Amino acid sequence: MKLLIVKPRGFCAGVDRAIETVEKALKLYGAPIWVKHHIVHNKHVVKKLEDLGAVFVEDLDDVPIGSRIIYSAHGVSPEVREHAKRRDLIEIDATCGLVTRVHSAAKRYAEKGYHIILIGHKDHVEIIGTFGEAPNQTTIVENIRDVKNLPFSQNDKLFYLTQTTLSLDDVKEVTSELVNKYPQIETLPTSSICYATTNRQLALKEITNEADLVLVVGDPASSNSNRLREVAEKKGVIAYLVNSFDEIEPIWLEGVETIGITAGASTPEEIVLKCIERLYELGVTTSEEITFIKEDVIFQLPKFK
Repeated sequence: MKLLIVKPRGFCAGVDRAIETVEKALKLYGAPIWVKHHIVHNKHVVKKLEDLGAVFVEDLDDVPIGSRIIYSAHGVSPEVREHAKRRDLIEIDATCGLVTRVHSAAKRYAEKGYHIILIGHKDHVEIIGTFGEAPNQTTIVENIRDVKNLPFSQNDKLFYLTQTTLSLDDVKEVTSELVNKYPQIETLPTSSICYATTNRQLALKEITNEADLVLVVGDPASSNSNRLREVAEKKGVIAYLVNSFDEIEPIWLEGVETIGITAGASTPEEIVLKCIERLYELGVTTSEEITFIKEDVIFQLPKFK
């Protein structure tokens, strides 16, 4: 059996920045450090930071008055920031810069009188945060059916944005339907989908013609990891999402000659390496790293107060 190891995979610049933000805050101020929502969607990362003294909460009322609060990479709504001010919390913002770009556009175009069409998963924390920028002027759509049900006319000022971690193929279908229904609709000059999501999906597509099986290493709660699994499946390849080497089932490898492996943007490389080691134990004899593009993006850490 041959193993094709896809690159880029794993941590992106936004995830690196978010994790480093929590680690630096713990070094500067000591434990506990409070974090709104899981800093990234990966249980291994969360457990490691919890062991260092990070406390993850959903409700800011659970944070002691006057404490420091770190916002996760997924961003928060203005309402959350107002809640923090009422509790005199000291804010440290680890929101990914590419998410902040979407927030800023939603706010800016809503102020110009546009209605915002937000493409994404209604229950995802990133979408909840972006929606909060202009809740009375924003409609969330998840699929083509939602677009068909939109009540606007071709005379309305419309502007669309997307969740940063969506499938390129799914977004293309939805945006095509939007533009067809509303030719006047506007958007940002470049895609709202982040560079890391795009690169990982395109890199995986490079090997789907060769692979009999694809393993995506990532957390079930990770949107971009789930989208990677779907990318492989849409190419007709059997694919599984695993978050640990011990989730790999030997039966999956029966009759398989070539396996492809990649990882979501919040997956630590050490977890990927353990999965690769397990695959060798299960019969892999050779491996090759397939590099689609070299990533050199770095985001500066936020201000510490």
